[in-house]
Amino acid sequence: MSEQEINIKEQVAESVALYKKERGPLIAILQEVQERLGYLPKEAIYEMSRLMKMPVSEIFGVLSFYAQFRTTPRGRNIVTVCRGTACHVRGAPRILKETENRLGIKEGETTPDLEYTLETVACIGVCALAPNMVINKETYGQLNIKKLAELFPEKSTGG
Repeated sequence: MSEQEINIKEQVAESVALYKKERGPLIAILQEVQERLGYLPKEAIYEMSRLMKMPVSEIFGVLSFYAQFRTTPRGRNIVTVCRGTACHVRGAPRILKETENRLGIKEGETTPDLEYTLETVACIGVCALAPNMVINKETYGQLNIKKLAELFPEKSTGG
């Protein structure tokens, strides 16, 4: 068994133990495991199933129902592009496309080096700054291609 698998088993066991006496603790355990591991790998789900004596299908049913749960790792930097009306009118589709090109990923994906995850939202709530995005907790407004180039310099292709 690898060190990562041992760590997953330990984290899941500690999370299950925290909520063992509660009634219907699955959501709380899923949240706790995700907080510890950053996401819910299938190994963790199988370990929860074993420890809780609950079918894997029931666990998958709950975690696939709620948008808060992730079964793939997220990047260290979360890039969220606004798709709200004001942002859309002021160029959000172009900002999203350019961000995808610069990061080499599509909306909903994470870069292979786990540096960035690209997401969109219906509205960030700062329409006066449209178009805008949030990187982690920092809002960047009145975006254009030049500002994106400063935020995400293109990776060298070596040729």
